Amino acid sequence: MPAARTVTPDGDVILLVSGESTAARAAAHAQDDDLTAVIEITDVAPVSVPHRIRGRAWLAGWLTPVRGDDRAACAALLAERHPVGGLLGLSEASDLPYSARPAWMMLRLEVGEVSVDDLWGAEHVDPEDLAAAEPDPMAAHETELLQHLHAAHGDRIGELCGLLGPRGARGMSAVPLSLDRLGLRVRFTGGAAGSFDARFDFPEPVTDICGLRRAMHTLFSAASH
Repeated sequence: MPAARTVTPDGDVILLVSGESTAARAAAHAQDDDLTAVIEITDVAPVSVPHRIRGRAWLAGWLTPVRGDDRAACAALLAERHPVGGLLGLSEASDLPYSARPAWMMLRLEVGEVSVDDLWGAEHVDPEDLAAAEPDPMAAHETELLQHLHAAHGDRIGELCGLLGPRGARGMSAVPLSLDRLGLRVRFTGGAAGSFDARFDFPEPVTDICGLRRAMHTLFSAASH
């Protein structure tokens, strides 16, 4: 497990791993030879619900140590998202022999293939699309927001079944499963239809928490009428 990871503007994945990890040892010993590797990412819902895995992604490519002048730039990219103690000191380290390497090592995965299997379906993703993608503005807040909606507004989430037409039935259990700038996904259980997920799109994409409050208010108002 990497301690931190980020994606460069070119779509490479930068990993911060222990210098004693299998990945670090393999990359160091490979020298200039091609070392193929696959990163598997599992997305688990941050709320208590059956079948909590929301999706998996696989990034396959070629793994190399980050060397030379690239170290400072990659350390800065990692620090933007993961303030790890001592991280910036990595930018001062030179290409040392393996026995003298620091406790942490930065690796670069040059991505050649991406595949995703999630709530929207399974498909391959072009590495260029990965490089061009921007983080969803709700991603950093999703865990906290879903847990808050589930704990403090569970009754309002349950009322959203009124927007489902024939599938909706009062008394079903409802758990908010995922949240992004475009909408909310809820898992319903207990009705005649069994367990199913429903997606509620926002009137327009949200860019911040204030926009999200307005979008949720619109959803709740529609469900109560």
